[in-house]
Amino acid sequence: MKKTILTLVAAAALHTASAQNSAVTNAVLFQRQGTLDKARTEIDKAITNEKTSNKAKTWYTRGEIYDAMVSSPIYGKGLAAGEGAKIAFESYQKAIQLDGKDGEFGKQATQKLDGLYGLALNAGVENYNGKKYDDALKAYSMAQQIRPQDTTAYLYAAYAAAAKEDFLAAKEQYTKLQGIGYKSPQMYTALLQMARQEKNEAEASKVLQQALQAFPNNKTFMLEDLNTDLSAGRSKEALAKIDKAIAADPKNANLYAVKGSLLDQAKQPAQALEAYKKAVEIEPENFDANFNLGVYNYNKAADLYTKASKMSLAEYQKSGKKFEADGKKYFQDSLPYFEKALAVQPNDRSTISSLQKAYLRVGRTADSEKMAAKMDALNKK
Repeated sequence: MKKTILTLVAAAALHTASAQNSAVTNAVLFQRQGTLDKARTEIDKAITNEKTSNKAKTWYTRGEIYDAMVSSPIYGKGLAAGEGAKIAFESYQKAIQLDGKDGEFGKQATQKLDGLYGLALNAGVENYNGKKYDDALKAYSMAQQIRPQDTTAYLYAAYAAAAKEDFLAAKEQYTKLQGIGYKSPQMYTALLQMARQEKNEAEASKVLQQALQAFPNNKTFMLEDLNTDLSAGRSKEALAKIDKAIAADPKNANLYAVKGSLLDQAKQPAQALEAYKKAVEIEPENFDANFNLGVYNYNKAADLYTKASKMSLAEYQKSGKKFEADGKKYFQDSLPYFEKALAVQPNDRSTISSLQKAYLRVGRTADSEKMAAKMDALNKK
């Protein structure tokens, strides 16, 4: 009787173990048949059972099933964006944890993980396009863990973090990129934009200097550096850098116009004149260069008239008329530049005022009155 009872207990134990393992076996069979929905149901049972949940085979099989579902045009529809790749990733990791990298299923799971990289990356992109930035970041993080030396997942993660305006997280991704030796103009541009959005000029300056160190001949960074000096009123520093910027972008008329302005400030009018002329040569419609060429000639004329007015009678009789004649010629020379500037910016008050005075000096009274009327009309607006 005792023997019979023991036999029955043993049979019951065998039956229980068989039932527990059958979920994994069924999952494998359904997977081979291509009925992945049924395979999913069975394997999800297996991972909750205490007898099978601690076996590497269970988790490896689960990884394979979800991996296959993601790639399936039919069964993939039953998964949320990124869900399949996430579960497959976690399952393969669990298999490696239980079996070790040298175990039967641990080895296979390690190989499968590398193949999962593309799925993780695609899941991130899908979530990003759907504006689910947190989910995108999780997927990109998964991809980074699979291939820690591949730059793509870090870049995409930075884009996702920036899209949700989590600039700290975006910077962390770029820091990781720099840690694996990655450098690109796009990365520094993004870091610079974030610093500017945060109104952190100290950070922006630091990033800009790093960018220039990495890419010293990059036109964009040179212009940013130049604009920084100009905005801060550092004319001397800007003048020292302008020729390098021009060498990088020789067809940029604005650079010559800026150079002319800097040379004006440095009391080098002759060199300023050449810079303005070069700007107009490249871009005949350049407002700043045309206006400043007009100003150059206007100021030369005004200076000659001022000198003539301060002469003694004897000095004036000797050379005053020539000073005034030369002055009038300079007023005449200023007109085409002011007129061109006005054509570009018809309501610029400085240009209108300068033209009104210059016309009067050369005897074009009607034109001077037109400018005066134009100014009055603008002032009434």
